[in-house]
Parts: sequence; C-alpha cells; structure tokens
Amino acid sequence: MHTLSSQQPVPIYPFERDEVTGSKLFTLLRSEGELTYEENLLIPHRKAYYLLVFVKHNRGRHWVDMKSYDRKDNTLYFSTPNQVLVKEAPTPFWGTRLTFTKEFLALQQNAALRDLPLIQNPYNGHELLLTDADGALVEEMLAKLETEYARPGEWQHRMLSAYLTVLLTHLSRLYTEQFTGEELSADQQLLRTFQDRIEESYRELHEVGAYAAQLHISAGHLSEVVKAQSGKPAIKHVHERLVLEARRLLFYTQHSLKEIAFDLGFSDASYFNRFFKRETGVTPAEYRTTIRKMYQ
Repeated sequence: MHTLSSQQPVPIYPFERDEVTGSKLFTLLRSEGELTYEENLLIPHRKAYYLLVFVKHNRGRHWVDMKSYDRKDNTLYFSTPNQVLVKEAPTPFWGTRLTFTKEFLALQQNAALRDLPLIQNPYNGHELLLTDADGALVEEMLAKLETEYARPGEWQHRMLSAYLTVLLTHLSRLYTEQFTGEELSADQQLLRTFQDRIEESYRELHEVGAYAAQLHISAGHLSEVVKAQSGKPAIKHVHERLVLEARRLLFYTQHSLKEIAFDLGFSDASYFNRFFKRETGVTPAEYRTTIRKMYQ
C-alpha cells in the first residue's frame, strides 16, 4: 500500500463531470470485467462527493480509515466525503459505480435524501451485505438509473431523483438493520448533532463550550446528555476525532509531527505529542513506526 511523501497532503479528489452526458452532479458507470487502472486511487485520498459501488463480482482489498476490506460479491460499498480511501491494486470488476455531490442532494426534490442514514453515515460504515433479494432490487434500480441516465431531457433529473430515492431508501433500511435498529430520541439526536459539529470543526474547536455555544445550550447540559447517551464525556468525542485524524495522517502520509500538529489546530507540537500519548498510550512517532510495520 502506498503512503504519501513528506509535505504532501492527503489529496481531495473533486467530482469529475461526465464527459459523455456533461453531468456535473451525478454519474453512473457500469463495468463488465474491465481492469481499470487509476493510479490516483492507489494512494491515500479523500473524495469530495458520495460514492456507491455495487460489486456483482470482484476480488481485491481496499482501505477506509485504516480498516481493510476484502471485497465480496453481491455487496454494496459506499463512502461519504472526507473518509480516507486507498486501493491496493486494480482488479477486474463487474458491477456499477454511482457518484453524486452535496449539491445534488441540496436540490429541492432531493432534500429529504440528505437525512437518510446511508448519507448521514453516523456509524462511519462502508460495507452493506446484500441478500439475493436485496441484490436483485439494487440491480433493478441501478438498471433503471442507467437507462434514464442515457436519456437527457426535461424529465431526466426528476426520474433520476425518483429512482435514486428508492435505491437510497432501501439501502438506508439495510444500513439501520446492519448497524443499528433503533429510532433516535431527542437526546440521541443531540448526540448526533454534536458529533456532526465536531466533524465540521474539530480542527478549530477543541473545547466542549465552543460546541455548546453553537448549539445554543449550556456546556453542562451538553456534557450531561452526551455522557448519558454515549457513556463517554463530551470532550472525549472531540479528542477521539482529533486522534482519528492524527492516526490517518501518521499512517497515510510522511508529514512531520509539527505539520500534523499544526493541521489539527495545535500551535505547539510538544503539546500535541503529549496529547496523543495521553489518549493512545504511545507517542505519534511510536504509533507511526508500529502501524507501518504491521501493514507492510
């Protein structure tokens, strides 16, 4: 697996317009055993868009946020913006790749899709196992999307939105079955919102009070709810997100510790070093050495 060199940030790949249809918000590509070699996917990277890949048949391994996945047949893989992805090697692929942007979800007729569990991805998931019946439904919806995708015109976007709504709603039901089966209470929703705000601002905001101010509640109330719902202090959630990003950068890049510290909002590299060791039990340098040896 490739890592990034010193001074090289984890690249964020923007959405690429479909050269055939000209679409700037949505693309769909079916593969029938092609061996597609894209070198930029073999290095750690983030995507600035949503990706769904239905694997009908494929073998190989890829990584998402330091977790490896051996690809399985009849399985749906998905990623949300900002997860770190890397493939180990190109392999023949049978299936369908679907991408769409945040702007696509922001369109009025798609607004409800933004709240679906698969899109929110609260459990940082990546893999949905499909039964034969689920796989057949997914293939049917992808076939309808593909047909409509090739028919530009006045009604195309409405039809794409309709079929995508069915597909994402079904996949979200599977998501809740495979990751959680519970409806969110008000306090659980507050925890989710707090986690979303951390995701947006963890580099700049390291204190619970700053997030409480954003949510227009007291730091004490936020801390009480978060602790009751998650079993962890609110500050621990902030620290865990910082540690996750630090681990990503230590694993995937050759950035210096000072560069990583600055990227995560620490003005003092020595404080970052103490923070990381306090949270993980090892120094950043020790973690980098150990994790690299483990996955060589």
